[in-house]
Amino acid sequence: MTQIVVGENEHIESALRRFKREVSKAGIFQDMRKHRHFETPIEKSKRKKLALHKQSKRRFRT
Repeated sequence: MTQIVVGENEHIESALRRFKREVSKAGIFQDMRKHRHFETPIEKSKRKKLALHKQSKRRFRT
């Protein structure tokens, strides 16, 4: 869990910016989006196969 300590003279906007930065570094939003809906094993394998296909296309393009 991401936590920040707000200083005495620190504005709430800067603390919120620091919190957002820490959350994005930790990858919490990506994980949340990934687990938003249940993914069946077939859907998971299709997604992985598609990702490999895209990766190989990018590799051969250059």
